[in-house]
Amino acid sequence: MSATNFLYQHYLNHRTVCTDTRAISKDCLFFALRGDKFNANEFAAQALKEGAAYAIIDDQQYHTDERCILVPDVLTALQDLARSHRIELRIPVIGLTGSNGKTTTKELIKAILSEKYRTFATSGNLNNHIGVPLSILSITDDIEIAVIEMGANHQKEIELLCSIALPEYGLITNVGMAHLDGFGGFEGVKKGKAELYAHLKQQQGKAFINNDNPYLLEMAHTAQLSDIVYYGSERSNTISGALNSTDPFLELSWQKQGSEFSVGTQLTGAYNFENILAAICIGDFFSLTPEQINKGLSGYAPQNNRSQLTKTEHNTVICDFYNANPSSMNAALKNMDSLHAANKVVIIGDMFELGSESAEQHLQIILQATNMTLDTLIFIGKNFHQAGMGHSGHYFESPADAAVYLQQQPVKDSLILLKGSRGMALEQLLPQL
Repeated sequence: MSATNFLYQHYLNHRTVCTDTRAISKDCLFFALRGDKFNANEFAAQALKEGAAYAIIDDQQYHTDERCILVPDVLTALQDLARSHRIELRIPVIGLTGSNGKTTTKELIKAILSEKYRTFATSGNLNNHIGVPLSILSITDDIEIAVIEMGANHQKEIELLCSIALPEYGLITNVGMAHLDGFGGFEGVKKGKAELYAHLKQQQGKAFINNDNPYLLEMAHTAQLSDIVYYGSERSNTISGALNSTDPFLELSWQKQGSEFSVGTQLTGAYNFENILAAICIGDFFSLTPEQINKGLSGYAPQNNRSQLTKTEHNTVICDFYNANPSSMNAALKNMDSLHAANKVVIIGDMFELGSESAEQHLQIILQATNMTLDTLIFIGKNFHQAGMGHSGHYFESPADAAVYLQQQPVKDSLILLKGSRGMALEQLLPQL
């Protein structure tokens, strides 16, 4: 019996997988992963003491108990175990990636499909080389369809994640100016995301593609994809649609085969329109009725600080501070500019992982914001602070500095955009708003 098959037999009897000793549950399998600053092999005995059934380790010196399973590499063992479980699953798996909107789109797809199927979708941000295996291993026997989100910040990562999740269906929401440092520029982003299309071509899978996006069409052509379901603004697509209102929540009409339907959502931001159409397209493909699709859409309320409208005591805040890159920042500013409000305030933080393009991209966002009909501009972070010399707006090197300013100059009766990269932790400003 191979090492992977041996582990899989243990997994079938212990279906909870854990990589964090702070979250050990009784009879789980503990995988002792290594990182740049930690070696979880050191905690194998503790995990067993706290209730783990087995500890998977790759350091001989910590093999102190017969319940320790020694493997050459714990991460590889985790990924191989997930791949084995995926092969045993007899359900459709949808792989989803993109520079922007993938988590919102995943949640919309889940909300729609759940109207008909027992649906699994990636939880939180478990979308990398560790998170995707954990997601796959979380799929239980009662699940009828799965949506696996795949994130990447360098080439060959989507290829690896596809080899684990083995999606037969795939969606790239878009390609934009994200993780430029790791991908090596925008062309590198396109190449990296297109690894999903390459997988679908190899596996004879089906892609859902926004026919309005020339980059995706180019990538699909390069991958020689032929099995495609299109969505977009033109009625020639399988699913088409148009926005009817964006202020503050999106309302749209959508069409299929000559029939038209309307739906209101709890999402803000015109940039979410393409995400909604993608979810409708997938719901339609998997045979949901228009009524089921609309019910799933209208019932979804974002709770993850992505385009989430929050009412505070004094203001209305668009909480969009889970992440940021030039493409998503551009879209958020355009949306803010289009909304109607007596006083519009933009508070935006640094964008990370832009490499050599960082200074120029931060400057372009400053120029875009200062040319819009916005009442107050607040830029936070060292990159914006350096790029903003000589430009209008208020600049602060840290959220703490901005918080002091907001205490002294409180904002009231305003519509506020709060957006920045996750590392900026802009949620700490909410008490001041």
